[in-house]
Amino acid sequence: MRVLVTGVTGYIGSHAAVELLDVGHDVVGVDDFSASSPSVRAAIERAAGRPIELHELDLRNRAAVNCLFDKGNFDAVIHFAGRKFVGESMDRPVRYYSRNVGASINLAAAAQRHRVEKIVFSSSCTVYGNPAQLPVNEATPVAPVSPYGRTKVAVEDLFSDLCATDPNMSVLSLRYFNPIGAHPSGLLGEVPQGTPNNLLPYVMQVAAGQRSTLSVFGGDYDTADGTCIRDYVHVVDIAKAHVRALDYVDHVRGFDAMNLGTGRGSSVLEIITACRIATRRDIPYQIVDRRAGDAAVIFADPTRANIDLGWRAEANLTQMCFDHWRFERAHLAPEAQAS
Repeated sequence: MRVLVTGVTGYIGSHAAVELLDVGHDVVGVDDFSASSPSVRAAIERAAGRPIELHELDLRNRAAVNCLFDKGNFDAVIHFAGRKFVGESMDRPVRYYSRNVGASINLAAAAQRHRVEKIVFSSSCTVYGNPAQLPVNEATPVAPVSPYGRTKVAVEDLFSDLCATDPNMSVLSLRYFNPIGAHPSGLLGEVPQGTPNNLLPYVMQVAAGQRSTLSVFGGDYDTADGTCIRDYVHVVDIAKAHVRALDYVDHVRGFDAMNLGTGRGSSVLEIITACRIATRRDIPYQIVDRRAGDAAVIFADPTRANIDLGWRAEANLTQMCFDHWRFERAHLAPEAQAS
């Protein structure tokens, strides 16, 4: 297939591009580089050994999106582009609705107009909010507690309504749990701008000596060690799911959603311990107040993806942390690598 990948130079988008190229798909990527760099293109191409076509484009620009589709001749779309941080969304909800929902409206309209009928959407477990029962399966009620989560639900509703009115459309929403890790080559990984919003990049920066201590948001949750529990899944496993998802939307019509996770939860303190093993460095931390919008415990029931996509998360927590650290070390200054 000739696949349009939005947000292609982002964390998950770049890893997915490599997996798509590896199995023979052609990738046309777009990104506005608001949270990434054009230099990621070279890393994608080096990791895959094949080129991609890359365009700088803001999906909120309707005319530019239509022009892209006019010339694209796409077979499918994988939609990653958007903002993704719970805490930031609590402070800047308008930004999130503009970038996540507004951009998706333009993309959906252009896809329908140009009869690009296969779409895979990058969603999130945040759509479930604070679930009453665990593990979380696709029948768990959707009840987001942050603007970020609500934008994901809004885009899912958009695609669901689109499929309901157009019987030729096929959209699969992949609800990720917590992607971590990096490409085993060390060429691709998560590169946060400014202070990291996700746990692993922050932990790794503390291990690298770039930050003095880690703030753990909340130590009084109803969990074994008092810290939040999440389902951490290797980013390469997440990327591989998109290859399976393309085959799924090629054969199944309508809207569907599936969870991507390991089915196991790990606490923040367990992550710190695993990172200490991977890095062989101390990771000092302090417990601070809870962060608004965070669920106490959430982990996946990935049975649907296991069965319907033939996909299963393979990497364990230790491997995820080792791969993340390999990428982090590759981008440290020489003196920090040696310390």
